[in-house]
Amino acid sequence: MSANYTSRHGIVARADYDIYMMFTDMRRIVEMLPADKREGVTADFDSVRAVVQGVNIGVKVVQRHPYDMIEIADDGAPFHFRVILHFDRFAEAGKTDFWVELEAELNMMLKMMLSSKIQGALDKAVEALVAVSEGRIPEGVDPKDIPFDR
Repeated sequence: MSANYTSRHGIVARADYDIYMMFTDMRRIVEMLPADKREGVTADFDSVRAVVQGVNIGVKVVQRHPYDMIEIADDGAPFHFRVILHFDRFAEAGKTDFWVELEAELNMMLKMMLSSKIQGALDKAVEALVAVSEGRIPEGVDPKDIPFDR
C-alpha cells in the first residue's frame, strides 16, 4: 500500500544553489549526522548505506535536476520508498522555498503506526533547515554539525 507525505514548506535563508549543493553529494549528508550516529554509515557521491537496529538500509540518488530537485530512492531497504527534495527559488533574492515529498510502500499496520511520526519528522527537518539558515540552532543540534559556512 502506497503512503504519500508532503512536508510543510519552509523559506530557507539561502539561495537554491546553496541548498541544492548541500544535499547533492550523499557524503555531505553523512557529515551532517551527529558524530555518534555515523558509526556503520558509509557513503559515496550517489549513495548512503547504514545498519540501523541491525537492519541494512541503503539509499541512492536516482535523479538530480540542478538547483530544483533531488530524488532519492531505497537501495536495499526493508520496504520501497522515494524522497524528493524540492528547492524552489523564492521571490525574495537569496531565499529558497524548501519542501520534501515521501512516498513509501507500507502495509496497513505500519501506515497506521508511523504516519504521524513520518509527517512530524518531515516537518521537523524543514523547520530545522530554516532555523539553521537563519543562524538559530535547533534543540539537539551540535553547532559544529551545521552545514552552512558562517
